[in-house]
Amino acid sequence: MKLQYILGLSLASFFMVGCVKETSNKHFLTNVVSANTSLPMLLNQSQSAEHPDKSANKTIINSGTFISGEHTTQGKVNIITQDSKSFIELDKSFKTSNSGPDLVIVLHRSHNVIGSTRPPSYPLRRGDYIVIASLQKFRGNQRYLIPQKINLADYKSVAIWCRKFNATFGAATFKN
Repeated sequence: MKLQYILGLSLASFFMVGCVKETSNKHFLTNVVSANTSLPMLLNQSQSAEHPDKSANKTIINSGTFISGEHTTQGKVNIITQDSKSFIELDKSFKTSNSGPDLVIVLHRSHNVIGSTRPPSYPLRRGDYIVIASLQKFRGNQRYLIPQKINLADYKSVAIWCRKFNATFGAATFKN
């Protein structure tokens, strides 16, 4: 009986230490990414960070506010340049539904993605958009690297799109 008790206690301690260590490593990785967004493609092609770098050489070249499509989507988006690179930045007010299995962030050619498509899913047509990256999280600050080969003048808005079901969750038209 004592052996079973000691074995059970040992296993419980082992799992608790393992969970704490894993959480600590995730916290450390998030802080490293937040502090140094130039890490080479650490998070796929998107370079997402919880707290994007607020460096003095950051320039906002476009901005917009999300409107809802298939699902409630809200918040602000900026296209910025920093250190000769372009990024899509979603601010802390960004929020969308977690109902999509394959959500991506896209640049779209239309000024009015939601108005130029049809409810209920607001489907996108091939050739009207370019996928930038998978959406990293459903709310809060995020940053996505825009490949240098993309001509930003060709795109008038940003959208959150479910690739699997061709459903636009929300879109933001650039003001500039």
